[in-house]
Amino acid sequence: MTTAPLMPTSSNLLDQPEWSSFVRNGRAATVHPRRLRLVEAAGVSLDLTGQLFSPELAESGAALLTARNFTYHRDKLLSGQPINTTEERAAWHTMLRAPAPVESVNAERQRMIEFVRNADSERRWRNIVHIGIGGSDWGVRLTVGAFGYAGMWRQVRFAASIDGHAIEGALAGLDPHDTLIVLASKSFTTAETLENGKRAVEWQRSAGVADPFSNVIAVTARPDLAKAWGAKESQIFRLWDWVGGRFSLWSSVGLTTALAVGTDVLAGMHAGASAMDTHFATAPFESNAPIQMALAGLVNRCALGYASLNIAPYDFRLSNLVPYLQQLEMESLGKSVDLNGDPVSVPTGPAVWGMPGTDAQHTFFQWLHQSSDGAPVDFIVCQEAGHHWPDHHRSLLANCLAQREALLQGKTYDDALQECLEAGIEPEKAKWLAKHRVHPGGRPSNLIVLPKLTPYTLGALLALYEHKVFVQGVVWGINPFDQWGVEYGKVLAKGITAELSGGQPRNGVAHDASTAYWVNKFAG
Repeated sequence: MTTAPLMPTSSNLLDQPEWSSFVRNGRAATVHPRRLRLVEAAGVSLDLTGQLFSPELAESGAALLTARNFTYHRDKLLSGQPINTTEERAAWHTMLRAPAPVESVNAERQRMIEFVRNADSERRWRNIVHIGIGGSDWGVRLTVGAFGYAGMWRQVRFAASIDGHAIEGALAGLDPHDTLIVLASKSFTTAETLENGKRAVEWQRSAGVADPFSNVIAVTARPDLAKAWGAKESQIFRLWDWVGGRFSLWSSVGLTTALAVGTDVLAGMHAGASAMDTHFATAPFESNAPIQMALAGLVNRCALGYASLNIAPYDFRLSNLVPYLQQLEMESLGKSVDLNGDPVSVPTGPAVWGMPGTDAQHTFFQWLHQSSDGAPVDFIVCQEAGHHWPDHHRSLLANCLAQREALLQGKTYDDALQECLEAGIEPEKAKWLAKHRVHPGGRPSNLIVLPKLTPYTLGALLALYEHKVFVQGVVWGINPFDQWGVEYGKVLAKGITAELSGGQPRNGVAHDASTAYWVNKFAG
């Protein structure tokens, strides 16, 4: 087992010469649009041509990873050692998709598959209401949307928010006798999930379902709490405390996916993700897709100062990829203290946002092209359409490539002026109008190409992002596996909920003036 001290990874980056060299070389590097930079990994093509590059930057990136004890931390991650230091546990989501997992994981995987097979053979539950939030929700939405968008024999609806309209809409019009309720909550204390679960059980009971809990599945790391809540032991599927919520797609949380689009979809996603795990573990730094993607992101954030990252999947079936990656990246990298609890001395995770192309082009691409700030863009596209309208797909591919090329190459004033003159615009007006048509260019981007959208390629894509985030967390010296900021808000919400019901503030907390005013207003 590799050993290394903690301090080099959590020390002040500004005091580390390898960091200074990396940032300096990043600022000095340029984009080389005529030099293709392509990395292949697990069937996914990562084109980094739109990112800054120089031999010096590549060399300093490798030196930085060595200085930050990267291989030591990667070994800990992939071998299931405690790497989530603030919660004293592993982050072993890679084991959930391993071809030959540990016995407990394999047993639960087989148990879930058998449950789905029995339900399918009996044609049970034409409707599924999946109740979960965050990591217990977005991955299922993503996979069901990606592989069931054209229709399924089971109807799937989702209820995540505590807003009563969410569960009301999810249940509306369904037959309670033919509806399965899937509750996914790692802790089985998630307020939104439990409250929506209560409404779903009440809905079934009021419709005359004799045993509502026969139509309830619980997925949790606390089967004792699920059983006390009412779930049947035979219909409780296990999580482990080393499965972070934003990585739980690979666990029994995928039961809804399996019921909706098939166990083969989950198996394919596991295979693709596992292939990316192997690539991440074994490929040299210079040809390691997650590492190179992470280093490019570090340059964009800390050398160039970009505060956000745009995700542009040019595939309608990946409509839920953006919020999935928002949680993965922003919950993991939204930290300002290092592993020792000291303030991080450099900017950390960027804001992540976006929507599918070509809708995005008619929404915010103007800002990407000509604003004073701009943002790096991850373009994601499938080479093969997966539908029967080739003209549509050619246009989609052309738009994706064109938008990326415009961001990369830009348009000079002279080119814009020539365009105006060739369009017959009077010279003086052309000189004025050309200034409005200039594109600065040089704006960084990745192009990620899947040969086609399959469970395998989607699994590989998600694992690519997971490992990219991990690499960046190692370099920044932060823990990408906790989320204490979210937890604090939950604690405050419990106290305010009690006050709105006529109770006393928790622990004598004194609210600020605005919160106190509205608590009193809403309670009244």
